[in-house]
Amino acid sequence: MAIISRGFKGRRSDVDPSRLPPGQYLTHDFPVLSAGPTPRVPLDQWSLEVTGLIDEPRSWTWDELGALPQETVTLDIHCVTKWSKLGTTWSGVSVDVLLEGVKTDANHVMASSYGGYTTNLPLDDLVGGRAWIATGYQSEPLPAEHGGPARLLVPHLYFWKTAKWGRGLELLAADSAGFWERNGYHNHGDPWREQRYWGD
Repeated sequence: MAIISRGFKGRRSDVDPSRLPPGQYLTHDFPVLSAGPTPRVPLDQWSLEVTGLIDEPRSWTWDELGALPQETVTLDIHCVTKWSKLGTTWSGVSVDVLLEGVKTDANHVMASSYGGYTTNLPLDDLVGGRAWIATGYQSEPLPAEHGGPARLLVPHLYFWKTAKWGRGLELLAADSAGFWERNGYHNHGDPWREQRYWGD
């Protein structure tokens, strides 16, 4: 049975209100919220795949991912449980790099995780400098409790869309709901439109 939390208690504080979506509260912590136990995959057994509606499937080992062009980005993140954390710094590989030269008629993507978690996104939400496979946080390797060794990072959507413990991206011709989307969370998850749950 899925558990849906309706709110993280926080304080609004003195911040630029334009950076906090409606209904969100500022936190200086980084709450850990997971649907199950934390997977721990040895780096020599870890890989990331791009599959589905694609001319040729692609995959990277941990070392191969690290050899790709890396970016460092500082951005705000927003959780569906109503906390926001501002000015977080991440490092990793842009999804644009992973999809460079890919031929596909896909419109959607299913992101999958070690441990079985999935979440669905429109392909447009992952390209154009809008998403990364993050391997670092605040100049340190990404901790396992926050999705390490690598997680999808899609900061313009609620944070459940930034699937922890990244395993793959499956390109799809049509949308298909992921784990939380089947269990009450909104299909898209735009924090500026408060798309938290079914019916929002």
